[in-house]
Amino acid sequence: MLRTHTCGELRAESIGTHVTLCGWVQKSRDLGGMTFVDLRDRYGITQLAFNLEKDASLCLEARKLGREFVIQVQGTVIERSSKNNHLPTGDIELDVTAFTVLNASKTPPFTLEDQTDGGDELRMQYRYLDLRRTPVQQKLILRNKVALETRKYLDNLGFMDVETPVLIKSTPEGARDFVVPSRMNPGQFYALPQSPQTFKQLLMVSGLDRYYQIVKCFRDEDLRADRQPEFTQIDCEMAFVEQEDILQVFEGLIKHLFATVKGIEFPEPFPRMTYDEAIHSYGSDKPDLRFGMQFKYLYALQGKGFAIFDQAETVIGMVVEGAADYTRKQLDELTEWVKRPQIGAKGLVYVKYNTDGSIKSSVDKFYSEADFQTLAIEHNINAGDLLLVLSGDLAKTQKQMNELRLHVAQQQGLRTTGEFCPVWVLDFPLLEKDEASGRYFAMHHPFTSPKPEDIALMDTHPGGIRANAYDLAMNGVELGGGSIRIHDRSLQEKMFTLLGFTPEEAQAQFGFLMGAFEYGAPPHGGLAFGLDRLVATMSGEESIRDFIAFPKNNSGRDTMIDAPSMLAHEQLNELGISIKDHAH
Repeated sequence: MLRTHTCGELRAESIGTHVTLCGWVQKSRDLGGMTFVDLRDRYGITQLAFNLEKDASLCLEARKLGREFVIQVQGTVIERSSKNNHLPTGDIELDVTAFTVLNASKTPPFTLEDQTDGGDELRMQYRYLDLRRTPVQQKLILRNKVALETRKYLDNLGFMDVETPVLIKSTPEGARDFVVPSRMNPGQFYALPQSPQTFKQLLMVSGLDRYYQIVKCFRDEDLRADRQPEFTQIDCEMAFVEQEDILQVFEGLIKHLFATVKGIEFPEPFPRMTYDEAIHSYGSDKPDLRFGMQFKYLYALQGKGFAIFDQAETVIGMVVEGAADYTRKQLDELTEWVKRPQIGAKGLVYVKYNTDGSIKSSVDKFYSEADFQTLAIEHNINAGDLLLVLSGDLAKTQKQMNELRLHVAQQQGLRTTGEFCPVWVLDFPLLEKDEASGRYFAMHHPFTSPKPEDIALMDTHPGGIRANAYDLAMNGVELGGGSIRIHDRSLQEKMFTLLGFTPEEAQAQFGFLMGAFEYGAPPHGGLAFGLDRLVATMSGEESIRDFIAFPKNNSGRDTMIDAPSMLAHEQLNELGISIKDHAH
């Protein structure tokens, strides 16, 4: 080894020890008679001391060291005269007797400090430098711990890690596939898996009754803070189970991860609510329960002559406790915020229940103070509270109010970092209807089982069928979800028919799976957590990008290696692909 210790290892008890360290020069300080250099590796920082009087040539050579030079140093650990309580190694420094430059460095394009001056695109272009920064390394260390503890927990419960194929068949359901041309089968294509769904079900048919995989998945979809074209799932499946078994096992996994990695205990069972309850109270199937502000359905405001409310399918209110002191400017800003195209509301009505007992509203001419007092009694609104109201079509207004709820909670400081509120959301609709085409689509995927008591509705009222499906949400983020699967060929065929597949299409796409169901498929179900999203949520951050070593930008590009890129004509010809004006 080129080193005897790491740069984060030495402590006061090491004083007097002769050691060899290797690392990168973080910064240097020339104080005349002394030169100090901070040497960094992924374990920490150790201060190096060079004494001009003791060894002038060595000290003068040290002054030539630039930022990010890679060096090896030898010396004796001594007590530091001005200790640094912010560093674990802050009680000591290394009295250097010799050093070697292992590699010089150009000046980095941005500072490699905890707080950097590099913008996102610049840091992504030089990601290998960005990864030297402690905050980024800490995120990858957290990810590693979560993956390791996941493996320990699942292995202890008898789960087997099984790899599934990466080159598979393209299917029309779900997001767009990334496709890979086959040179040996001209004109034919593989797809990269959006998940190992059908393979893990086949493993259950195979008798491997507890499967897991920390697996890379691919979706060719529009990107945002919590999406990447390639992402990692903790993918799991179990045979001979019911929904309750799966909830218990994977609630246990999340509790284990928070306890071992974060030191946070969840002593109580996670709360549960149905999909209908979540949408009714929060307008979201992944509600943030760190704060209240549940929806109030204000039917009493209809039929009073205010046409906007009278003509609306619903009127939904939200009480912001203690916010009656919002200024007119703040309320106008909220109104403009909900009218943005991303939200799409036509306007916002407010009612201020002032602390002096007076009531002020933006629709005073349509309602009496008695009307608002009745609302206060019915919905437990107190003096000092602010009531915000939206109206319109039910589903659209619920969604708009959810966005407003999250926005106001952020303004009020209610989305507290370090507080974690998990919730199971159950009984999702099996199908959702596309009004334009009149077609049904699977809300989760086409292999999700309907609840047994709803199977009869497949013939009469498909839109009313509940799925045997469940999601785990935390702090407004969907950590993962799954379902009990269909394991019967006739029921699976019926599901494909509901989704608009002809028998021939269903056989061509999924005949292998339905055929497997005829050879003794056991009841089975599973769940997948997004690993990237899980570790980001555990850190209290919304973006998953820094928890991935080499992420893509919002255009799906890796600017560091400049991918995707053009292929040479020779490669395209081998694949039988012709792209017009490819060179341009």
